[in-house]
Amino acid sequence: MASSPPSNFSWVEPQKLAGMAFPRMPSDYRYLFDNGIKHLVCLCERKPPHYDTCPGVTLHHINITDFCPPSPDQIQRFLSIVEESNTKGEGVAVHCMHGHGRTGTMLACYLVKTRKMTGIDAINEIRRLRPGSIETHEQEKAVVQFYQRIK
Repeated sequence: MASSPPSNFSWVEPQKLAGMAFPRMPSDYRYLFDNGIKHLVCLCERKPPHYDTCPGVTLHHINITDFCPPSPDQIQRFLSIVEESNTKGEGVAVHCMHGHGRTGTMLACYLVKTRKMTGIDAINEIRRLRPGSIETHEQEKAVVQFYQRIK
């Protein structure tokens, strides 16, 4: 039986990277696994429940306080997880509580790196794909500064 996607789930790069809200049910992990996602990056202070119910999905925890921007090291760690996983043909999903602020910030940094977009263009694209993304000025600034560091 096909399971329904987790709350606020969408692909940013099909089969490579998706964003979503906090997973609450074992079926959320099953959906990820069934759709080629082998890695889940949690950006919340606490790990999600039931993350051990689907051994095929590895949880990576990057603790970012709600409404705060990720540090340069946290952005780098996230992008390394995505790159290493994608190299092996494994998809990645990233989440915070609602899949907007912290998640959107990381997804925008991914676009800056992989599509050579400017920070502003990446923010606009993520907001187009995932309305409500990137909630604070500090989060916007983190994306723009990431672009300035790598260009």
